[in-house]
Amino acid sequence: MTTLIEKSSARSRSRAAGPAGKRAKSPYPHWFYLPAAVVYAVLFIVPTVTSFYFSMTRWTLFDSKFIGFDNYVTFFQEPALVSGLTHTIVYAVVTSGLKVVLGLLLAILLTSQIIGRGYLRSVVFFPVLVSTIGVGLTFTILMDPEQGLINESLALIGIDGPGWLTDPSYALLSVALVDVWKGVGLATLIYIAGIVSIPQEYFEAARVDGASSWQNFWRIILPLARPATFTVILLSLIGGLRSFDLIWAMTRGGPGFTSDVIASVIYKQYQAGFYGLSTAGNVVLFLLVTAIIFPLSRYLNKKEVDL
Repeated sequence: MTTLIEKSSARSRSRAAGPAGKRAKSPYPHWFYLPAAVVYAVLFIVPTVTSFYFSMTRWTLFDSKFIGFDNYVTFFQEPALVSGLTHTIVYAVVTSGLKVVLGLLLAILLTSQIIGRGYLRSVVFFPVLVSTIGVGLTFTILMDPEQGLINESLALIGIDGPGWLTDPSYALLSVALVDVWKGVGLATLIYIAGIVSIPQEYFEAARVDGASSWQNFWRIILPLARPATFTVILLSLIGGLRSFDLIWAMTRGGPGFTSDVIASVIYKQYQAGFYGLSTAGNVVLFLLVTAIIFPLSRYLNKKEVDL
């Protein structure tokens, strides 16, 4: 069974490489890329360069003064930044890890021969379509420590529910779990696409060899669904590192600063009128996301090519 998978992967790589291992030359002239390059420059390069400049100024809507790296020095001296950086990384790791695990398990369930499979897929994906602010406000009410439905339900079985959003020990984790509830549908959809694309010949060969369900999962589904896993990891990490709206809707970074992430710290600086400082924070966030996602993406893409 393993040999069959390896041979198929080798054939796929040889077809993709073409003759003499060279990539096929594009049939389009290079100037065809000009419209996309112009759009990319206008919507990404110009705003990015402008942000780098204004992050080194003290600016308002009508004036700006160049001050060098003073904004960055001030930003890194903020006590909230260290905790916000830690919270951002913890939030991203927890949400992406749970989405990978739950998304894979749900996808396996929803690609099996169960009753109402199409309906269940719709139910799992539905939270993705709901407004993030709406989800945040809804769960804020449900997690109310006094009158929330969650704690009232726990009280019926004799459990004293915690202050999900008011206890510093639970606030960030509570928001992370809501984020997982909202985003696991997209991860499940990606995994379903990955599992459905696996050729049935592998499962038929495994059936002939007498493989168990666990062996099917470990030897076929898990390795051949790696591209889906890589996609879910990257998308979830990017979303977790840039998270703001759900946290702001549910806790506004509280209680205190216990659920503040970098994005909420930046927003608070902007609210206080420190526009240059908040712009420097945005640059720091951009560099953080780039420093994590870019090498991880290269590593995962290399692993995917080696499949």
